Amino acid sequence: MLTSPILLDYQSSTPCLDEVVESMNPFWTKNFANPSSKSNLANINASAVLEVSRERIKEYLNLKKKKIIFTSGATESNNLALIGYARNFFKNNGKYGHIITLKTEHQAVLEPLRKLQKEGYSLTEIEPEEDGLISQKKFLDALKPETFLVSIMLANNEIGVIQPLEWIASICKSKGIIFHSDAAQCIGFMPMPDLDLLANMITFSSHKIYGPKGVGLLIIDEGIEIEPLSLGGGQEFGLRPGTIPLPLVVGFTKAIEIAINNNSQNAEQLSFYRDNLLKGLQENIPSIVVNGSMDKRLPHNLNITFLDVNGSLLHKRLKSKIICSSGSACSNGKPSHVLLALGKSLREAEASIRLSIGLMTSSDDIEKTIIEISKIIEIIKYK
Repeated sequence: MLTSPILLDYQSSTPCLDEVVESMNPFWTKNFANPSSKSNLANINASAVLEVSRERIKEYLNLKKKKIIFTSGATESNNLALIGYARNFFKNNGKYGHIITLKTEHQAVLEPLRKLQKEGYSLTEIEPEEDGLISQKKFLDALKPETFLVSIMLANNEIGVIQPLEWIASICKSKGIIFHSDAAQCIGFMPMPDLDLLANMITFSSHKIYGPKGVGLLIIDEGIEIEPLSLGGGQEFGLRPGTIPLPLVVGFTKAIEIAINNNSQNAEQLSFYRDNLLKGLQENIPSIVVNGSMDKRLPHNLNITFLDVNGSLLHKRLKSKIICSSGSACSNGKPSHVLLALGKSLREAEASIRLSIGLMTSSDDIEKTIIEISKIIEIIKYK
């Protein structure tokens, strides 16, 4: 009898919770009007739902000094924030300036910044420490008089490490540098910091927190000016033209509400399963190395390297047993740039996996995963 593989790839994406689906249902069929138009009563009502959603998100996230821009997801939010702000900086100052980021950022941050570098901006990509965390000394050394923008993610999507953003934010504020942070992996999994103080621009994504795909947020300080990346309408403060997908916005709003209300419970459950998984694997496989800090880490993330196995064979054997990841969901199977930045060799990066626990994960899933991985390693390890 064929059995389905165990799903441990919840950082790539999550299923919609039933409550989220239910909240969206009326807006697919009955209340389908265009929230971007106020030409009739139905559109006015749709517009009101949009603004209520915006205000509810502000309330759930305790935002008092920021405005919310709805986007198609974290990738668009990051592009809009980084490219949009940089181009506005050039327009107002007539110079390109200097940008700082971390080598382990998501490609949705690194690629826009490297595009800006080709346009004339200078870019410093800081190497993290061995545990994946940013060094305060390296950050201070990277600062230049012309630094105007910094982008450091709150929690890494591959190794789960939570960066110490408070001191980065304070340094940026003292020097008048705009600070952006990709926080797509965070809502509902860790105590949320004061987002008004955390960064000037913050990115979130719905499908990482049990909401629908295709919608995200860019939260920015009220006074920040950004150049739009596309044209064709005045929606979302003139920054994101196009009809807003109201069902997705409503679903995302509900997902944020549920995530915030269940944050402590989720973190306790997920870290319990994660720690049991690691303990079981370490008991059976002594050659495991955990990638990234275990102290400052998302509760649902476990990224490990098997030192004495062939990575290609490992992933081939795992495919029918466990749904997991070898890196970012957007990496197309390439060796993880995050692990390479931590100093892993190409061979070690290829022999690494990310196991991410979900709200639907059971103790039985954890036990079976320990057994299956242990069996596979015993078969393929170098004797």
